[in-house]
Amino acid sequence: MTAMRAFNFSAGPAVMPDAVLTEAAAEMLDWHGSGMGVMEMSHRGKEFGAIHEQALADLRELLAVPKNFKVLFMQGGGLAENAIVPLNLSQGQTADFVVTGSWSQKSLGEARKYCNATEAANTQGNGHTTLVDPAQWRLSDQPAYVHICSNETINGVEYHTLPDLKALGCDAPLVIDFSSHVASRPVDWSRVGLAFGGAQKNLGPAGLTLVVVRDDLLDRALPVCPSAFNYRTVADNDSMFNTPPTYSIYIAGLVFKWLKAQGGIAAVEARNIAKADLLYHAIDNSGLYLNRVAKDCRSRMNVPFYLRNESLNDAFLSGARERGLLQLKGHKSVGGMRASIYNAMPLEGVQALVRYMRDFETQHG
Repeated sequence: MTAMRAFNFSAGPAVMPDAVLTEAAAEMLDWHGSGMGVMEMSHRGKEFGAIHEQALADLRELLAVPKNFKVLFMQGGGLAENAIVPLNLSQGQTADFVVTGSWSQKSLGEARKYCNATEAANTQGNGHTTLVDPAQWRLSDQPAYVHICSNETINGVEYHTLPDLKALGCDAPLVIDFSSHVASRPVDWSRVGLAFGGAQKNLGPAGLTLVVVRDDLLDRALPVCPSAFNYRTVADNDSMFNTPPTYSIYIAGLVFKWLKAQGGIAAVEARNIAKADLLYHAIDNSGLYLNRVAKDCRSRMNVPFYLRNESLNDAFLSGARERGLLQLKGHKSVGGMRASIYNAMPLEGVQALVRYMRDFETQHG
């Protein structure tokens, strides 16, 4: 980051790489000599076709997406996918949901409009601070699919290893909402049937939704599923059945190039682990701050923490803003603080936050 830019810890829309913003600014009025900015291009023109094709190829390479999966660029965000997934996969039957926080709870509630959505497990009893061992899930006999949110943005809980449904004797496809940790670590596609996520946390600006879906799951849509949301229709039309979010795809494509330049997902994951370890260590070794999530499932992307003296919350946030540390207030449903440290957050940002936390504790602890 340059000296002029603050460190933005927003949970989404979130921090973007400086290099991406600089390149987008330089190309705003004229993309590669075309005489047009990307926002002005026809989605069916050769110029945007080149942007779309390169973004798709780079994302497939980054995430090591197997050939038997389609990559779809859609709209509506993760909330819309909570309806679009059951419209496409449930066939009106039973789908199982593992509720580990606010987002998986919303997924369950939305799916109940379209199918018999049931709870396989729910961690609400402990405040969504742990994960249930998959061996203890109460799976249905033949669910159409099993849904998890593999990183809970609000509650700060993350599956560091995806569950193996086959090992549990379940042949259903696993659906993962990976909105808030996509591209922060590798994906074990052998355990996944479908993954979806909004782009506005790790991939780019709001407006683009990524869906990666196995080929054999494309033809299960309910008759009432809107054509623009039917995965088969979207796949057969290369994500251009309707006008796609062109500028968001363009920016995401620049992010994909940036990720490759960082060394790819393995290198990015190593940096993410280092950032998260630094912040959690500061919290755990403090007398003022605490994190309530079990250590074996703490999120590397979204770190909620609390001041033991909550009367200091406003002072903490005010002091943070003065130091250029922005958007640290926790979600209204859980309170406290939250630092979202996505791929584009540099180590220097986390170091600056830790220094401030220590200084604040010295003054107020």
